Amino acid sequence: MACISENKDWPAQAREVLDIEIQGLAAVRDQLDGAFEAALTAMARCTGRVVITGIGKSGLVGRKIAATLSSTGTPSFFLHPVEGAHGDMGMIRSEDVILALSNSGGTDEVNAILPTLKSLGATVIAMTSNPASAMAGLADIHITVRVPREACPMGLAPTSSTTAQLAVGDALAVCLMEWKSFGKDDFKRFHPGGSLGQRLATCVDQLMHTDDLPLVSDGATLKEALDVLNTGGLGLVAVVDDDRMLKGVLTDGDVRRMVCIGTLSVDGPVSAVMTTSPRRARAGESSALVLDVMERNQITVLPVVREDGRLAGMVHLHDLLGKGELRFSGGNGGGAG
Repeated sequence: MACISENKDWPAQAREVLDIEIQGLAAVRDQLDGAFEAALTAMARCTGRVVITGIGKSGLVGRKIAATLSSTGTPSFFLHPVEGAHGDMGMIRSEDVILALSNSGGTDEVNAILPTLKSLGATVIAMTSNPASAMAGLADIHITVRVPREACPMGLAPTSSTTAQLAVGDALAVCLMEWKSFGKDDFKRFHPGGSLGQRLATCVDQLMHTDDLPLVSDGATLKEALDVLNTGGLGLVAVVDDDRMLKGVLTDGDVRRMVCIGTLSVDGPVSAVMTTSPRRARAGESSALVLDVMERNQITVLPVVREDGRLAGMVHLHDLLGKGELRFSGGNGGGAG
């Protein structure tokens, strides 16, 4: 590795990087056209959620855009495309709007799930640098976000391009705030100290489901478990013994994977295919701690157990975030596998 020169003018180098990124933002500003307005209109009129998807650096940008939208009055969450392909697309509803991010527009993991998302009735918006890309062709609306060059001297590391994606995401969020007349009082409700902060300060016992839980005995067949899973509405069925001790779980994602690999046999015991050591929350834990576990592991539903391991309830991600206030609809996404 070459020696680093102590005599190099590093502030000048940093200014050059910032100048390149400023030039990129200016170029993207001038590219904005009717497609931006069409995307904004679709997001403003969305009665479901705005779902952001992307992978790699675009995925990291997407997570930030989703967080900004959610905190400024537009219910949103991030969908990892690989997890989406393995069951998490069960969270998508026809009233949702998808915002897919990719600089090239050729990201295979994202492009692979877009046809299914469209078949579910969701509107797909793509944000790429290439209007002729596969992703642009799969989308209902395409926003061109193309920078002249990356700030990376080799032109390889996403720098100017990800800055531009982030800035256009901010532009969408701010325009949506204006569209919806989202003010200071609204902003406070969605931040710690407001309703979300108060909700997460509570014990998970106060938010979990305890009545009519989707559960089966450990002697049940897979067919019996599927019947409960289908009607339970949480995307997860708990398998318990006669003392209500949690023995395992079966999720929508588990079933999809069995179908895909051809191992689904409904006459066999559920105990043979369930996840036997699922992640779980403990009764008495704070909702903030449980939410952290669910976000880090991309889990939608967690069983809640007592000290002795007996099932106490189940908590859904939407329960922690405030389903009514944020207008989330119920979903059948990934569970606690």
